Amino acid sequence: MRTHRLSVVLGSSLIALGLVACGAGSGGSGGNGKSIQIWEGYTADEAKAFAHLVSEYEKQNPGQTVTSLYVDNDDSLTKVLTAVRGGSVPDIAYLYGSWAPNVAQIPQVVTLNSVVKQPSVNWNDFWVGERDVATVNGRVIGIPALVDNLAVVYNKTLFTQAGLQLPGPGWTWPQFVADAKKLTDTAKKQYGTAYVTPGNEDTVWHWEALLWEAGGKILSADNKKAAFDSAAGLRSLTTLASMAVTDHSMYLDPTDSAYANLFNSGKIGMLVTGPWDLSSFPSVDYGVQIMPSFPGSAGGHQTISGPDNWVIFNNGSARTAAAEKFLLWLTAPAQVTYFSLHTGDLPIRASVANATGFYQSMNKALPGVGTFINNLGNVRQARPQIPTYPKISTVLGNMVVSVLLGKSQPAAALASAAQQVNQILANPNP
Repeated sequence: MRTHRLSVVLGSSLIALGLVACGAGSGGSGGNGKSIQIWEGYTADEAKAFAHLVSEYEKQNPGQTVTSLYVDNDDSLTKVLTAVRGGSVPDIAYLYGSWAPNVAQIPQVVTLNSVVKQPSVNWNDFWVGERDVATVNGRVIGIPALVDNLAVVYNKTLFTQAGLQLPGPGWTWPQFVADAKKLTDTAKKQYGTAYVTPGNEDTVWHWEALLWEAGGKILSADNKKAAFDSAAGLRSLTTLASMAVTDHSMYLDPTDSAYANLFNSGKIGMLVTGPWDLSSFPSVDYGVQIMPSFPGSAGGHQTISGPDNWVIFNNGSARTAAAEKFLLWLTAPAQVTYFSLHTGDLPIRASVANATGFYQSMNKALPGVGTFINNLGNVRQARPQIPTYPKISTVLGNMVVSVLLGKSQPAAALASAAQQVNQILANPNP
């Protein structure tokens, strides 16, 4: 699973500690730009495809050497901070997009606004959700490394057995709720749907998609006040509560992993999940459909994405230029196409997604992934790009879990969470 790349647990306090410890820094060890070092967390097919691309780049650029070091993505920011303090930061690091506001505070991070404005880069070819996550207060601090989104994966067999029509592209949340209820069979320990409830960002971003679909916002436009305690917030949270508490049609998964085996065993009818889970369902005749909408809402069938970034660190002008050159090559359409076709990862560029035959090739290799590719067009906004988001996420995660467990009513939970979030925003560094 790739839900781990949504991690926001380090938070602003760790970053602040790192900055205090390292100061402005000297920009690393310098060098002649002939060799650059990259920290990445690829395994299996991704590692193989990435190694091939690095080899191709070196063949096309004699004298240029790219050294790749595996660093577990969950640990990468901690290791980067340690490296910054020690003056041995890599030239490029793969970092979760949810860390972007905190990453932007590291003095050695290179600003890429002028780089992405180059016509050959075609910055607008990257999906809007990617560009939003790579940009902090107007400053571009990363080049997109990965993109994904949430959609609904459903069990066709269970739908047929329940006498239900398969979900269509125009379906709604009332239909989802009704289908989930009919798909539930307590005697068989079969549930209509599931929801991850560890209270982490995986819990949160599933609800945020519903909030946006209902027409709501997480924070005010200036990021100074909570905005989710609204009619849209209530509609979205009540929808989840109706399945978890009223209909008992929702399997609550505090492990953030059991749901996959249950779905593959035919015990769950529908999952809101991402493309990373598709290969985990070999025993299910499944389909994939975009997110439902709320009738009467302008939010439509929005989804949410968790993009990650390639971040460049200043090790002197020569190495910075070499790092920029490599990343622009790596994220150009030809390389993006190769990487997606050999890994199943969604294409980080719209032009690749829309290229003749690409959709068919991806969908043949991994059935259903084509819907996730098309669904990237439904990513219209990103989570708040502020350093305090990790703290806000914790509040929202506790709110959602409390409601789904029946410990709080949606309206009261929203009001309490909004009060806590406003306190965080008013005093970001207590």
